[in-house]
Amino acid sequence: QVQLVESGGGLVQAGDSLRLSCAASRRAVNEYAVAWFRQAPGQEREFVAAIGRNKGNTIYADSVKGRFTISRDNDKFTVYLQMNNLKPEDTAVYTCAGKRVILTAPLNVQAASYGSWGPGTQVTVSS
Repeated sequence: QVQLVESGGGLVQAGDSLRLSCAASRRAVNEYAVAWFRQAPGQEREFVAAIGRNKGNTIYADSVKGRFTISRDNDKFTVYLQMNNLKPEDTAVYTCAGKRVILTAPLNVQAASYGSWGPGTQVTVSS
């Protein structure tokens, strides 16, 4: 599996924006579906968004639809999560995860299906 490392987290006010990056160790990530998950203190990990090998193939959790956008730059081996209109309930450690898939594979929200995980980056949104 490729190695993934997240960056871009921080402390922001409600309504602000952040862009998280998920950088891969090698080009092979371009053959992976990549998803973002998050986990708040004392809470279970939850799905946020995913993107397929085709960058037009995306899926979002209902809680972030219309606010977050997942994208990828294959030349940079990087997947992004643009987070707009952040809310206090978005506060969590955000992690990216990947799995190699065929080009036409459908996306899903099950964390167990992803085999490569980054260490995570903290996002804190104050009221």
